[in-house]
Amino acid sequence: MNPHAFRSVTAALIAGFLALGVGSSRGQTPPRAEPRQVTPRPALGESERAVVELFQNSAPSVAYITTEVPVQGGWFGGGVARGAGSGFIWDPAGHVVTNNHVVEGARRVFVQLNAGDPIPADVVGRAPEYDLAVVRLNRVPKDLRPIPIGASKDVKVGQSVYAIGNPYGLQRTLTHGIVSALDRDLPTAGFREVAGVIQIDAAINPGNSGGPLLDSAGRLIGVNTAIRSASGGSAGVGFSIPADLVNRIVPSLIARGRAPIPGVGIVPYAPEIVARAGIVGVVIQQVVPGSPAARAGLTATTPRQQEVGDVIVAVNGRPIETPSQFANELDRVGVGNAAELTVVRGRKQRKLKVQVVDLGP
Repeated sequence: MNPHAFRSVTAALIAGFLALGVGSSRGQTPPRAEPRQVTPRPALGESERAVVELFQNSAPSVAYITTEVPVQGGWFGGGVARGAGSGFIWDPAGHVVTNNHVVEGARRVFVQLNAGDPIPADVVGRAPEYDLAVVRLNRVPKDLRPIPIGASKDVKVGQSVYAIGNPYGLQRTLTHGIVSALDRDLPTAGFREVAGVIQIDAAINPGNSGGPLLDSAGRLIGVNTAIRSASGGSAGVGFSIPADLVNRIVPSLIARGRAPIPGVGIVPYAPEIVARAGIVGVVIQQVVPGSPAARAGLTATTPRQQEVGDVIVAVNGRPIETPSQFANELDRVGVGNAAELTVVRGRKQRKLKVQVVDLGP
């Protein structure tokens, strides 16, 4: 054969083989891959089933609350700030409980329950002193499921707790933890603190405020209200307003739009002023005329004469040092009951019976 013809035939064959993918990985059929067979798992453990059931039963009672708050602007006028938080259904009439700071200053409030559009709601009562508020749905669905109420007085350190809320707008998120401590104090408004607050390590983040804290039976034992964290995110230290207090304040908010404010008719000095003076106790700045304190003979301090008046150092034998502790003890006594005040003037100490009244409007 002519050498030139042989080379031409050989080149043609090589080109044909390459076109068919011979000698090259291109065009090869990949190895067949099948999904792996799923390994059946045993039934959920008893504790897991209990948590799943708790969430399924409780989640329909948890609400996602959004607000519109008017804000003053600069050169371009005012605007609207949007806020969000959590809440839970209180009764079949459409009352929803949340934190006061969730709805404070809101021009409009919306409540998202299950699927469907958010429902407009009206604020019917606020208690800044306890950081609690109640809103009522403008349209009440027929299938509302009020959350069961438990007793926070029975709560023990170490028991399991479950928080359901809407952290960062992620609706109906469940977190789990334990009760870390009891009887914490949570500062609120007007020299007041919420006493008996439950400390938990369940993850609480912005947006959880107003959501329920549940025990393992799915009962409300608290309202999640705050975290203690330098970053603003969960650091394992959350606080929940105790259910016994909630169960006392909420009916008053529904009926009257406010909570009773126990007092005796005094205006105390700010605690930092008293501390600088080296005094321990509640120093009276003013006694309201005609009040129980006035009738009991309590005397205010007169700065012009440089005389310290009465200093309240105990209520019913329980020592107090600040106005917030004093308010908590009067709250413990209750409106309509008498409190025994231990009062110091100069070097003399005496005890007085003073009626506790509602100082609200």
